[in-house]
Amino acid sequence: SMLSSHRSLLVLFNKTGSQGQFPITQNVTVVEGGTANMTCRVDYNDNTSLQWSNPAQQTLFFGDKKALRDHRIELVRASWQELTIRISDVSLSDEGQYTCSLFTMPVKTTKAYLTVLGIPGRPEITGFTKPAMEEDVITLTCTTSGSKPAANIRWFRNDKEVQGTKELNATGKSFTVRSSLQFEVDKRDDGVAYTCSVEHESLSKPYMTTEVLEVHYAPHLEITHSLIIPQEGQYFKLECGLIYYFLIFTPEPVLWSKDGGELPDIERMIVEGRELTITTLNKTDNGTYRCEASNHLGTSSAEYILYVYDPNALGHHGPDHALIGGVVAVVVFITLCLIIVFGRYLARHKGTYLTHEAKGAEDAPDADTAIINAEGNHVHAEEKKEYFI
Repeated sequence: SMLSSHRSLLVLFNKTGSQGQFPITQNVTVVEGGTANMTCRVDYNDNTSLQWSNPAQQTLFFGDKKALRDHRIELVRASWQELTIRISDVSLSDEGQYTCSLFTMPVKTTKAYLTVLGIPGRPEITGFTKPAMEEDVITLTCTTSGSKPAANIRWFRNDKEVQGTKELNATGKSFTVRSSLQFEVDKRDDGVAYTCSVEHESLSKPYMTTEVLEVHYAPHLEITHSLIIPQEGQYFKLECGLIYYFLIFTPEPVLWSKDGGELPDIERMIVEGRELTITTLNKTDNGTYRCEASNHLGTSSAEYILYVYDPNALGHHGPDHALIGGVVAVVVFITLCLIIVFGRYLARHKGTYLTHEAKGAEDAPDADTAIINAEGNHVHAEEKKEYFI
């Protein structure tokens, strides 16, 4: 009788507990095309069925019974305490609020939200047609579609981040994101890599694409020389170097001239490509040498003034003057330093002293005479002061 009474109380407790509890669910986030497991649990149950419904309130499963014909949805586990279903190949349209129902009186329901992340498409950079010309204004636009929520686009010029202008358009439940850079190109942009980076929570690492700029511009020239002090009889070479230069044309030899005219001695003056070689220097080679190069964007030139030294009289020319000037400068600098140091020393030790004639005590035969001489001489002490300034 006591055992029967105890069982009755336990059944009553279970019914009350079952009727008082709500199903336990969990929100789920899945990437588009992935698989979502939706689980509904109860701690205890007295043979009361569990049910899953989709956001349109269509029943998916009632216990272990499938109610909606959708091959993507299948049963994982069904018991009195749990109902778990699997949705495969999830699409953005599957997103929404799912409901788990426990069929007590009254029915208890709990919501679980299924979030579907839209994967952004691979980015593309448009707006650049190779090559660009110096001072052209170009616009680079990076576009990615299909992201949900909207993807984030970042720009990098080589390795340094630069700011673009963002534009957002919704297409159904997903977004198309664009970011643009507008700037004027110059020779420093030639060969620069502009990278568009797309970041999104559905990606383990950003998607990236890069555009390397090709910029054409006029030549910029500089002449380099093989000798610092050209001397008669020496072999001498000038090279017309291209600085910040894109070879639009084939690298034709540059044009060399001397003092505004043609090279005067083609036997000793040999032109090879951008190099001018003078095989044996002499005084007649003195003058202004000019190299010139052109393309369809402009013409540039550079000049070099050649002075050929006589090796026998080199000591009387400029190189020694520079050395002498340097030595003189060092001597003057040291002298000034000594004057300043000596002046500061005298300023700190400025004062007076009495001459031996004014003292008078050193030659006295005894102490009394020394005192008398000292007192007498003190009267004239002012007359025998010497000053250091």
